[in-house]
Amino acid sequence: MILRQILHTSPAIASSYLFGCGSKSVGVVVDPVAKPEFYLDSAAELGMQVRYVIDTHIHADHLSTGRALADAADAVYVLHESVDATLPFQRVDDGDRVEIGNTIVEIIHLPGHTPEHIGLLVTDRVRSSEPWFVITGHTLMVGDMGRTELAFSAEEGARALFESARRLKRLPDHIEVLPGAFSGSVCGRGLSGKTISTIGFERRFNKAFAIEDRQAFVDAMIRDIPSPPPNAAANRSSNLGRQEGVESLVTAC
Repeated sequence: MILRQILHTSPAIASSYLFGCGSKSVGVVVDPVAKPEFYLDSAAELGMQVRYVIDTHIHADHLSTGRALADAADAVYVLHESVDATLPFQRVDDGDRVEIGNTIVEIIHLPGHTPEHIGLLVTDRVRSSEPWFVITGHTLMVGDMGRTELAFSAEEGARALFESARRLKRLPDHIEVLPGAFSGSVCGRGLSGKTISTIGFERRFNKAFAIEDRQAFVDAMIRDIPSPPPNAAANRSSNLGRQEGVESLVTAC
């Protein structure tokens, strides 16, 4: 397997991923932020063709380049089936599998940060029949879990996020956690500058992820919510393909 974590600091503190099957020379890009050419050039340097582009959720902190990248790569653009977007995409739901050569991606629906949020549980069949890592977007990050009020009420989102945390806790401790943001992002509190972790480490040392009582978790998540990202509603609108959000995004691009 080939895996590249790409760290962005503008226009958002965010992590994108390029990974896939080296022997078949095919790959997937997750949560792209930069211009499509950046990912196409990165894939070409690795001898890979981008077959899928996946956004883990409809982002509020930046404009996604997912649909544009899929068009440029002649790839399939993937979102959760609940998304009500005007742009074309392939719908996936919990338990669906995407095969990229010897790399298998299992879709996990992880609502809470947003209703449509998905995670990607990834297996490299060359190494093992068991999963290796999970791309968690803004659900589970290193040091905290994602804010819950950008597309839900804060309490409703926190209750959904608690159930998503329970799903992730069922994964073995050795599974690597590849999050969608790191320290400096407004999508979580107290995020680490370390950009990768494991389920086991977060289970022990992530205060939010470690909470086992539902109400205690909700109370913690709705307390001290940071300021929202600039143009959050307009970003989500534009990422859904709704043009009314575009004018207000000029300064954010």
